Amino acid sequence: MELHQLEYFVAVAEEANFTRAAARMHVAQPGVSAQIRRLERELGQPLFDRSGRTVRLTGVGAAALPHARAALAAVAAVRETVAEHEGLVRGQVAMGMVTSAGPVALPDFLAEFAERYPGVEITLSEANSDVMVEALRDGRLDVAVIGLADGVPAGLETQVVLDDELVAVVGPGDEYAGRDAVSFAELAGRPLICLPKGTGLRGVLDREFAAHGLRPRVTLEASDPNVLAQLAMRDLGVALVPESLARYYAADLRLVRLESRPRGQLALAWRSEGPLGPAARALLEYARSAM
Repeated sequence: MELHQLEYFVAVAEEANFTRAAARMHVAQPGVSAQIRRLERELGQPLFDRSGRTVRLTGVGAAALPHARAALAAVAAVRETVAEHEGLVRGQVAMGMVTSAGPVALPDFLAEFAERYPGVEITLSEANSDVMVEALRDGRLDVAVIGLADGVPAGLETQVVLDDELVAVVGPGDEYAGRDAVSFAELAGRPLICLPKGTGLRGVLDREFAAHGLRPRVTLEASDPNVLAQLAMRDLGVALVPESLARYYAADLRLVRLESRPRGQLALAWRSEGPLGPAARALLEYARSAM
């Protein structure tokens, strides 16, 4: 088994296509196919189902994929460690963030980190928290800013970077506009504007409604909390957002507290097991101090 065979295996699995995988690896497609066949012969099992229009992992391939990623990560860590001992931190780091991480000044942080560590290349992606938790666990992400709904996800460690009360916001003409607080029973009868399922803040709200034996009537969803507030300005429903955002729109919206005063958290997250390369460690240590 050779290192480049594992690289081709991971590329084909992620691209679901031999031609795209070859382009990504900057090699000819027949070479990728030949190396995958050699790897399959050595393992004695097919890694891919080639019968359809797209290439799919077999059960064996799906089971082997996390180990192939871990092996490649270990090799990258060896190379980065050597560079680190030469006095330079180099390498690549994959970072994720939720779209709703508006109050966290991530662009400023990344700019400062890049200035301090110019040899580190960062790739940044956005997704819902549930997607990023899985990406952290299987090694596709090194570090991520996620929303917490039910404590620390298994297999991860976290550091809370934002803890904010969740509130309702409505337009000045809304029936709740003069209220100090509103119950979940009352909210259940109103059209609600929320973040989508899979986000930490939505998980907190769904849990609160369930605890009251209620089901929310969500009529509009948006990944950006700013959009939620703007929809509420147009009297399209009651938006449920972090208090810090509600204060930002105080001139146009009315803040109404929720009876149980639920809180949402954003946290820096990383794998609790498995090595992090020097570049990823540098980013994590810098983020833990800066955030």
